[in-house]
Amino acid sequence: MDLVMKKIHEIIVVEGKNDTNTLQSYFECDTIETGGDQIVQTTIDRIKEAQRVRGVIIFTDPDSPGEHIRRWINDQVPGCKNAFIPKDKAKAPKKVGVEHANAQDLWEALSHCVTFEDDVHTLDWQDFIDLGLVGNQSLRNSVCAAFHIGPCNGKTCFKRLNAMHVTKAQIERKMNHE
Repeated sequence: MDLVMKKIHEIIVVEGKNDTNTLQSYFECDTIETGGDQIVQTTIDRIKEAQRVRGVIIFTDPDSPGEHIRRWINDQVPGCKNAFIPKDKAKAPKKVGVEHANAQDLWEALSHCVTFEDDVHTLDWQDFIDLGLVGNQSLRNSVCAAFHIGPCNGKTCFKRLNAMHVTKAQIERKMNHE
């Protein structure tokens, strides 16, 4: 049986060659590899050009170095899409990374990309506290999953929800439907 590979228009930014190999084994796509968390200026320049020409999806590993890379690229190249894969979907013994995920989980992550815009305040900190999202990691992680922004601490969750123009009412609706 001949399976047609899904084509991804945007260029996907990943950490390394193994991520590229995994993605290209399941999808028709192009990637830019950062080579880890010490990103050189020429790589940032390539990402900026890719964003201008085709758009970019940042798809880093669900770990601290992956978050560091994601933040750095989002700061340097505004308007990038972000794909998040849950840690439990990208695990191998003693390792975590995009390269360890299966096709279905990768597609799920890529089909729920989010874009962050800074300096947007649709949610204030008191609303965030009132919703119980400070000090309740389990609840916060379920909200993060519902909005496809990856698990994160309270400050990052607040920032990402605001950057996506999410309101208190939208969060309440998501929380009530779970």
